[in-house]
Amino acid sequence: QVQLVESGGGLVQAGGSLRLSCVASGHLFNSTGLAWFRQAPGKEREFVATINRSGFSTYYAEAVKGRFTISRDNARSTVFLQMDKLQPVDTAVYYCAAGTYSQEARRYSYWGQGTQVTVSS
Repeated sequence: QVQLVESGGGLVQAGGSLRLSCVASGHLFNSTGLAWFRQAPGKEREFVATINRSGFSTYYAEAVKGRFTISRDNARSTVFLQMDKLQPVDTAVYYCAAGTYSQEARRYSYWGQGTQVTVSS
């Protein structure tokens, strides 16, 4: 069993940065891939980035490539999402997920409660 708790969301102006964190409890963290997804109002949840269990492989959605960076600290059971050059279209609730290394939400068994990111123009 894995429990995930996100933090770091907030309100930022366009062009600014935020760093999201997701702390995991349980023994599965170090042996599984992780990901960030987001859901904007009225839209379906969409993939943002994923990282494999070692941290050496990552994959990003085209919309965030070059602006967002996913990383993990296995000693602290934490996954991060550094978001730079934020745009209003990045406004969404951001969710941490654990369980595999994939861009498909249905493949993840564990989800956090989400953290709101709002980017003003």
